[in-house]
This record gives sequence, C-alpha cells and structure tokens, in this order.
Amino acid sequence: MKKTLFFFCLLMAGFWANAQAIPDKNLQQFVLQLNTAKTENDYNNLFKKFTQSHTSEPWQAYYYAAVALYLKNDLLIKKKSIQSVKESIAIAEKYAYGTINSQPNNSEIQILLGLITLQKISLDSSSSVQKDLSAVSEYLSKAEALSSNNPRLTLLKAKIAQQTNPADKEDSESLYQKASKDFETYKSSDSFAPNWGKQLLKNN
Repeated sequence: MKKTLFFFCLLMAGFWANAQAIPDKNLQQFVLQLNTAKTENDYNNLFKKFTQSHTSEPWQAYYYAAVALYLKNDLLIKKKSIQSVKESIAIAEKYAYGTINSQPNNSEIQILLGLITLQKISLDSSSSVQKDLSAVSEYLSKAEALSSNNPRLTLLKAKIAQQTNPADKEDSESLYQKASKDFETYKSSDSFAPNWGKQLLKNN
C-alpha cells in the first residue's frame, strides 16, 4: 500500500511539473515573437497571450505584457498614429509596476519603467515632467548598478539624451550606435531573459 501511494505521489508530481512546464514553454515562444512582431495587431495579440499566460513566475508574464505594449506604442508614435497611445502607456506602466514587489532588484524592470516613463513624457501625458525625469534617473541608476553591460540600459541612456537634449543629436546617436554593438555581444543563459530592443534602433 505504501509503495502504491509513493508511486502515485511521484506520478502526480510529474503530472503537475509537466502541466506547469507547458505554459512556461509557451511563454518562451511568445517572448521570441516579440522580435518578429511588425504591426499593431501583432503586439496586441502578444499582449493578450502574455496576460493570459499561467507561469511558474507570474511576474514574467506581467513584464512581457508591458514590453509588448511599450513596443506597440513606440511603433505608433513613429507612425504619428497616437490617438490611443496615452491610454496604452498607462496600461503598460501598470503591468510593469506589477512586477516590482516580487522583483525589486531586477535591472530589466528598472530599464522598462524608465523607457515607459520617457514615452509618457514625450507625449505630454506626464502630470509632472520634473518628477518623472527624476524617476527615470533613479531607474537608470538602479539598473546601472545591477547590470552595467545591458544593451537595453544603453538604449535607455540614448532615449534620455534624445529627450532631455534634442539639439545634441551627436550624443544620442553615439549611444544608439553603442546599443547596436551591445546587442551583438550581450548573451544570457536564461531562456526567459529579454532579448528585445533592436527594433527600437530603427528610425529612432
């Protein structure tokens, strides 16, 4: 009887492990699709997939849902189609903030919050530009202390230079060029590690 119960427990443990692994594997596929998404509809579909994902680490689904919206908003801003972008930025910010409590020392989240806040400032949807710029500076400092060689960190620096000193295009351009090189050399062994950002280098 004890042996039967033991094997039953092992069987159930394997079942739940497999049940959990399937959604996580799906999430990995959705993450890869961020780099092939081209249209507003592509990003909307990915946002929906991320928000409906049930993963062993819920914060990952929240993080990538925010990323999908951020990238969609960037696309629409470049196309001068910004009618619903302000609302979308607020939703992206909400999802990004939803990861902070469980991941207070995650450089990727700090970088994403900095990028989203800059996006908000660029569309004049900030209630206090100075306060938000201070927040961006804080996000940057935290991220730099945690992961100084991150290409998305360099991208954030480029966006800051572009936003705060638009007349000095040379500064932001050199940072964009550095980000491009950083993307070529940056590697991570984590299958869930972010690899998005190259698409932001186009027509910046």
